[in-house]
Amino acid sequence: MNDITNIEDIKKMVDIFYDKVSKDPILSPIFDKVIAGNWDHHLEKMYRFWGSMLLEQNNYYGNPLSKHIPLNLEETHFERWLLLFTQTIHENFHGEVANFALMKANNIAKVFQHRISAFKDPNFRMQ
Repeated sequence: MNDITNIEDIKKMVDIFYDKVSKDPILSPIFDKVIAGNWDHHLEKMYRFWGSMLLEQNNYYGNPLSKHIPLNLEETHFERWLLLFTQTIHENFHGEVANFALMKANNIAKVFQHRISAFKDPNFRMQ
């Protein structure tokens, strides 16, 4: 197995991961509802996101957290997302950037879960 070194590797990672997501009984209902058959657009956005994260391409613009806040996500969703992402990396890549991808995914899951939980808290106040 090779490391993640170029945009083709990013596309492979994203495509394999979202293929798993689209078949997953926990995550697919959420994605089907939000993406509503527009997977190509979502995948293109994810190529840019992960390309920026892992290859420093700096061509992703957006606020992914704001897109996830209204989805009513629970801890199980984040755990499953992380499990599928980790499986995708372990099954297809090996190396420094692959390990960095796992670290970034873990961080993203933790931060999103924490912030979304805060928004659900009726006592939460933006500072």
